[in-house]
Amino acid sequence: MDGPVIGIAFALVVLVILIASSIRIVDEYERGVIFRLGRVTGARGPGLFFLIPVIEKMVKVNLQTIAMDIPPQDIITKDNVTVRVNAVTYFNVTEPVNSVVKVQNYVYATSQIAQTTLRSVIGGVELDEVLVNRDEINAKLQEIIDGITDDWGVKVTLVEVKDVELPEVMRRAMARQAEAERDRRAKVIHAEGEFEAAKRLSEAANVMASEAGAMQLRLLQTLSDMTAEKNSTLVMPIPIELLRFADSMTPRDR
Repeated sequence: MDGPVIGIAFALVVLVILIASSIRIVDEYERGVIFRLGRVTGARGPGLFFLIPVIEKMVKVNLQTIAMDIPPQDIITKDNVTVRVNAVTYFNVTEPVNSVVKVQNYVYATSQIAQTTLRSVIGGVELDEVLVNRDEINAKLQEIIDGITDDWGVKVTLVEVKDVELPEVMRRAMARQAEAERDRRAKVIHAEGEFEAAKRLSEAANVMASEAGAMQLRLLQTLSDMTAEKNSTLVMPIPIELLRFADSMTPRDR
């Protein structure tokens, strides 16, 4: 009797192991790609489901967005300036089956494509474009990388150039250029101010010349402003004709 009992117990243990090995749970952000005897039957999930032991196997694929740094790259721009550029790319799996079947490691493959594309795009533009047209470069990088990874079931949603490191000599040259540009603008603004002031003075002089007595009124106003302080002493030149007239009117002793 011990033999049949042991056999039943062994069979129950094997059955439990088979059932446990056939149970699969896939989270909301995952999908399970099912292979049956080596052939893909599709993707399942999320939730609980069963596999046929030995015959079927499953590969889990994460659908969450991955933020991956693109390591710094030493790149020579179109105008022969060596810069060190790093970036970040965001991507996620949209076709789980393709991400498993068509590429061995989609994360590593996307990283390599991002690095080579960054070198290619930055090397095809001049330094000024890298510094000024950052949005256009980001859009171009995203378009090229996404065009390659789309066949793998991977969607590249964003590529951002994070930092552009310039050689020390180039940084000093750009600082001098910026300082010279500021000096030029200051001189232009000062010259425009002088021109406007001269123009206004010329218009004022024409008005005074055309109006009788305007110059005398302006002179009196100036004298009034100058003598506003009590301690001010004003010396005015008197015309010689006025002195001669006053002398002729003064009575003389006979």
